[in-house]
Amino acid sequence: MTEKSRKVLSFPAPIPAKADYQRVKSNYSAREIKQIFGLSERTIRRWTEAGIVNALPSPEDGSYTYDFQALTLFRRVREKRSQGLTIKQIESELQGQLSLFRPVGGHVARLLTPFEEALLLHEQGNLDSAEFYKQAISEGDNVAEAYCNLGIIDLDSGNVIGALDHFTQSLKHDPRHVEAHYNLGNLYYDAGDFPLARLHYEAASQIEPNFSLVYYNLALVYHRLNNVTGATQALTRYRDLEPGDEEIELVDQLLKVMETGRPAN
Repeated sequence: MTEKSRKVLSFPAPIPAKADYQRVKSNYSAREIKQIFGLSERTIRRWTEAGIVNALPSPEDGSYTYDFQALTLFRRVREKRSQGLTIKQIESELQGQLSLFRPVGGHVARLLTPFEEALLLHEQGNLDSAEFYKQAISEGDNVAEAYCNLGIIDLDSGNVIGALDHFTQSLKHDPRHVEAHYNLGNLYYDAGDFPLARLHYEAASQIEPNFSLVYYNLALVYHRLNNVTGATQALTRYRDLEPGDEEIELVDQLLKVMETGRPAN
């Protein structure tokens, strides 16, 4: 399900596939943070305006962009939620840490780590990013993320075996790495191995129950496995998480078709 192919997969009705591969990026929009971590945009904005999470404001529309350091904080939030803490409890804890560690006298300039340098080069399309990812791995700098992004570079060059190895290495260093599970699910789906695709999509959904895109992909693989109930439940979950999707009417149409078992008009 690569960006180049943009397959259209057919259930009873044609629905555009949303299963693009996911790499760790240097910057994320609020919508992307919402999709990956299942936080409401209101919560994300409140934390941003309170200084709990750092973001770069856009002068044009007042939106925010979040860097990799912010992504690390949101991953900590995910772990806290998996431990049973509520958003209110997590927010209170983050505010306490902010007061304790708030720097005095403004921000301190620092050099980029090899991984951060790799992220910037990767987004510029510079192939030297691979060498910086390898350096990051050798230095123990965001190892799982570096392996995951090396897998994306492999895919872009058509090296599927290399991508499989790098995504697997990512999980070896962090078994809960959502992007690696998600990407392996896509890789196995493209290879026609639907049981393994389901395994990794389900793992991603268990680690991050509010990761909206994974439910769309789960619906695709459940349909391939003739699990209509599972496909319907996954699509319903996707619709609940993404009510503002521009194609939500197509999703609703597909749900009706699957529920009735009749072909689409």
